[in-house]
Amino acid sequence: MATRSLWLWLCLAALLSLRAAGALPPRPDPRHAVLAAALQRLREVFDIEQPPPDALPRKKPPQFMVDLFNKVADANGITRAPGLLQGDVVRSFEDRVHVDHRHFYFDISAMEKGEQMLKAEFRVFKLKRTHRSRRSDTQHFCKVEVYELLESEKKPHKKHLIASRLLSLYTEGWEVFNVTQTVSKWVGNSSSNHGFWITATHVSNNEREHDMVTFAKSQSALQESRNALLVLFTNSNKRRSHSFVPSATKSETNPAKSDASRVSHDTAVMEGSSSSMSRRPRAAAAAAGSPLASCHRRELYVDFHAIGWSGWIIYPSGYNAFYCRGSCIFPLGEGLNATNHATVQSIVYTLKLSQDVSMPCCVPDELKSLNLLYFDDKQNVILKNYEDMVATRCGCH
Repeated sequence: MATRSLWLWLCLAALLSLRAAGALPPRPDPRHAVLAAALQRLREVFDIEQPPPDALPRKKPPQFMVDLFNKVADANGITRAPGLLQGDVVRSFEDRVHVDHRHFYFDISAMEKGEQMLKAEFRVFKLKRTHRSRRSDTQHFCKVEVYELLESEKKPHKKHLIASRLLSLYTEGWEVFNVTQTVSKWVGNSSSNHGFWITATHVSNNEREHDMVTFAKSQSALQESRNALLVLFTNSNKRRSHSFVPSATKSETNPAKSDASRVSHDTAVMEGSSSSMSRRPRAAAAAAGSPLASCHRRELYVDFHAIGWSGWIIYPSGYNAFYCRGSCIFPLGEGLNATNHATVQSIVYTLKLSQDVSMPCCVPDELKSLNLLYFDDKQNVILKNYEDMVATRCGCH
């Protein structure tokens, strides 16, 4: 028996020496698994399967998308008022054709399965005509027609008229065409997407003059903000789960290098953040153990830089989610927004009428949505609205 015990101790000593020498891999830190699961759950909350690259693209986001974000949200991304945004996702796609001023093509493959398209807008910037021709001295308007290209290779192009309107020759600005029906077809069958074709014709004295006006293309830094856009307003139709379920099984059975590197990077960022949080003064810990004040709202700032997401999120850089904390002991004042059920429960708890009844909980009583403006992995700019992300009021329930 003593010989067997000695043999076990020798084996343990050998293993420890090998680990100290680096011959054996270090024992995994249990915090790493928890942080990885937390980051995975956070991506699920924000409906992001795979975060885009860490570094933001050098190009600027379309001004239309920035203006739309500022219209529906404040500087912290909190929704200003319900109903300002059609759907919960706005996707913008920039023109991929930089040579032909009449051809516009948009890669919409980033649309997700099950995403319901509500509206599609083709936004193009008409440039001012700088010279006058003899034929246009009396007429100041031209007819602009937008076509769907049915084929991409053959010329002359086979096309289908979508919209037409009269435009002034000597003014410039954005023109917006409703192309919902056409883009809906493209979403259902991506091979049918050959882009749009625009013509501008001037009719005077039964004589036709073509290409009277041109539309901006992103050939220079000056015109980059004027590049044509296809903007889709959609509903994600995704019900987000509110339970924390670590997806360790999926990651263990089918590991991917990209996932592993992303988790290790994000975890390193989070570990640095959590280590700094663990160095809080002891007075704060003592205060946490003191009797709780009545239920009220406290600050909870979510910093996207600390999470490792600042490289692809444009706005906001972070937001105050707030959280609720405090006691719900009888009597519950009006400021505690208590339900009738919580009032009865607090009375039973205070009078010790039942040993199984606990104090009512201090929880968010009112929540607002959050808006994010960000680049996806194809450098398209997306505006997405997330429900129930900010606690605006606390109550006893």
